[in-house]
Amino acid sequence: MMVNVHEAKTNFSKLLELAHAGQEIILAKSGKPYALLTPLPSDRVDQRKPGRLPGKVTESFFEPLPEEAIAAWERT
Repeated sequence: MMVNVHEAKTNFSKLLELAHAGQEIILAKSGKPYALLTPLPSDRVDQRKPGRLPGKVTESFFEPLPEEAIAAWERT
């Protein structure tokens, strides 16, 4: 199924449901294929497992940021 960008914006939730059901949807820009909306394989759902990298976050991660770092974040 090919859908132009404007139609995709208008019906995005519906297109997500179609993709989830297995339909591949080609998104078109100016009538030309631009991107592909596809369902994720079901085996990817449980790939993230908390605690896989024990010891990778050190205590320094929890220390307060320096004032210049805070100022840099506040400028953005």
